[in-house]
Amino acid sequence: MKLTLVILALVGCVTAFSVPTQKVKIADKTFLEKQKFLFEIVYRIDEPLMFEEWIKMGQKLITDKAQYETFDFYMEKFWESYKLGALLPKGEFFGALVKTHHKQAYGLFNFFYYAKDWETFVRNVAWARIHVNEGMFVYALTLAVLHKPEFEGLILPQIYEIFPQYFFNSKFVYAAEKFDYEVFSKLTMYEKEYKDILYKDYSEFSGNFYFYTKDWKTWQWYKMMGLDQEWYVEDKYFLRENFAQFVNDPKYVDVVKGLKKYYMPVDYTRDIYFFNDETKMTYFTEDLGWNAYWYYLNMDYAFFLNGKQFGLDKDRRGEYWIYNVQQILARYYQERLANGFGEIPEFFWYKQIEYGYDPQLIYYNGIGYSYRKNYYEFYTYGQFEMYNQIQNFFSRIYKALETGFYKTVDGQVFDLHKPEAIQIVGNYLQGNADTFDKYFFNYYYMLAHMYFADVDYTDMEVFPNIFLNFETMLRDPFFYTFYKKFTDVFYTFKYYLKPYTQKDLFYEGITIKDVSVSKLVTYYDIVDFDVTNLLNDKMTFVDGQYVWDKALLARQARLNHKPFNFEFTIESEKVQKGVVRVFLGPKFDEYGRVLPLDYNRKNFVQIDSFVYPFIAGTNTIKRSSKEFSWTAEDRITYTELYKYVMLASEGKYDFPLDISEPHNAFPDRLVLPKGWEQGMPMQFYFFVSPFAEEYEQFSNFDYTYSSGVGSGTRFVDTKPFGYPFDRQIDETDFFVPNGFFKDVKVYYVDTFAKYFEKKYAQFGTFDYSIEY
Repeated sequence: MKLTLVILALVGCVTAFSVPTQKVKIADKTFLEKQKFLFEIVYRIDEPLMFEEWIKMGQKLITDKAQYETFDFYMEKFWESYKLGALLPKGEFFGALVKTHHKQAYGLFNFFYYAKDWETFVRNVAWARIHVNEGMFVYALTLAVLHKPEFEGLILPQIYEIFPQYFFNSKFVYAAEKFDYEVFSKLTMYEKEYKDILYKDYSEFSGNFYFYTKDWKTWQWYKMMGLDQEWYVEDKYFLRENFAQFVNDPKYVDVVKGLKKYYMPVDYTRDIYFFNDETKMTYFTEDLGWNAYWYYLNMDYAFFLNGKQFGLDKDRRGEYWIYNVQQILARYYQERLANGFGEIPEFFWYKQIEYGYDPQLIYYNGIGYSYRKNYYEFYTYGQFEMYNQIQNFFSRIYKALETGFYKTVDGQVFDLHKPEAIQIVGNYLQGNADTFDKYFFNYYYMLAHMYFADVDYTDMEVFPNIFLNFETMLRDPFFYTFYKKFTDVFYTFKYYLKPYTQKDLFYEGITIKDVSVSKLVTYYDIVDFDVTNLLNDKMTFVDGQYVWDKALLARQARLNHKPFNFEFTIESEKVQKGVVRVFLGPKFDEYGRVLPLDYNRKNFVQIDSFVYPFIAGTNTIKRSSKEFSWTAEDRITYTELYKYVMLASEGKYDFPLDISEPHNAFPDRLVLPKGWEQGMPMQFYFFVSPFAEEYEQFSNFDYTYSSGVGSGTRFVDTKPFGYPFDRQIDETDFFVPNGFFKDVKVYYVDTFAKYFEKKYAQFGTFDYSIEY
């Protein structure tokens, strides 16, 4: 887990500083048994449970109230619904933002969360795995594992490994579900000669063959290697950017021993019937890490969880949520600029949505996701009452911000022109359990998503729609258009706060003299994602233990960047501790015009922050992009994790609790926009502020395996998120010695250019020699 900060300070000689290191804990037998259970209970989630041990444990739901810390209203209603046959049936689409589904999922979550002991929890989870809707089950289980304090350190596979159907197109999902090892092995043997001839013939016409794919080479890289969308044997290793750290581990050989691996090249969404310019962005909007980040943000700070009970208010949940929305839109805008697009389109209540979208996803029950045609009119749905409620929500908050206060039905008055009121506004915008007026605002957020997915108040069985689940909604360009409504409220709130004065921003005794930045280079690499949960073949058990001997992989091209480095030269008049913040933003708009700073502040993304103990004199700080505290590299796969757990259970491996990257970290590879081959102008902003907190970051949780949600010490300090870009900017006051702008360029290198320059000698096989 990458949460350790390693920084070098040079004053004549090199010294090292780091946060206090914690020894990585090794899992004991009890922990391994729990981890094994969690991995097995979500295996092939859309199929019946096949593990005899857990089937025996799941014969009934524990309803004895003495076995729970609390037995609340939602648990009673869930149990009544089950007895009456009114639960969402297995096989039906589950939407976390469908009101009827949410209420049942809430009850199931409480059965998991409030269980007094591990046995009660296991029996409830096993029962639910057998009897409850698959999507609802995974949603409730994920929340319980993330939030139950005694489960700290336990992990589930990533959501795209549990439900690959939410992330890969239907063509691939169908192929994976039909994969048959026996048939595949025979085809491999009998068709070898045929394939050799076929590839040879193709290669002789490579000019015409490549011409067809040239415009889509990012997506269809495999055609340039002479491959097709079919299964191939992978006899080397799982492709990922950090594969070397695993391959070079002697124990890794034992882990993958006897494991048969098969991969299929995967495309992004391209539908000629819904074709529009936004199609160029699917490599970004459909990126698995991008979508998983939003999913886990909304699992960590689930809108229906009480802030005080779960400690979420310590993390400033409302402010953090809306800040993440703003940062997601800013990062998306940077990627739009890299592709020649401009502003994110505005959303108007009674205007057509220009860009349609067909997700090309299929739910595990065989029903395809609904789509939206170009120039779609949402207001023609006919559910005007719901539409008016959503509009009324925005009208209310704008009116409250204009008047400067809000009075609740019970007479409480909130001053909305104070800086600390951002927490109130953020809770309001998320529609979470801490919203200051639950009578009016508790369900508006859910209703908005239900309306755009054409779901009525009482609907139970609904058509799959990407707007009803957090893990799928970022795929649609409309998400960014509609969520601009949220950030507009955010900026309106900030408008009523005075800009920071020079006195506010000035850090006495600190001057940033210079920051050098190494070359910024982006490219597309090729990675394997574990989709073994789509397997449908026979499961084999030996002495009661499952033999995990096959892995299915989705091989996909995705955006990445070369590691880059900063070297700060900072003068300090005395020994003092400061917080260094690093932001990346655009320099010009899509027409090449310089963006005014006060407007452009909305487009800066904070990519790093850390505390540094300055000494008197010159401080030279070296920092790598690999050290950014809130990003993560590629995670170890579901298959590998299970094999490691089994090896550790046999006493042949010490299973470290930090074996996987944090579930909620932002993908390191998406820190930079794609850029241009000739260099895309961007700018860094570096800012140092005093550190005057009563706590040290990560001080009350074990950061080697926990992300500290609800700890109150996740963040570097208590300054507003986005500081100092969080308020309007008066340029006569903004420029201070402890702030520094640096113009840079982001260069895109075409990884696949060589396949057009000359014929690939090994046409028909994957190119393991490809250089990034």
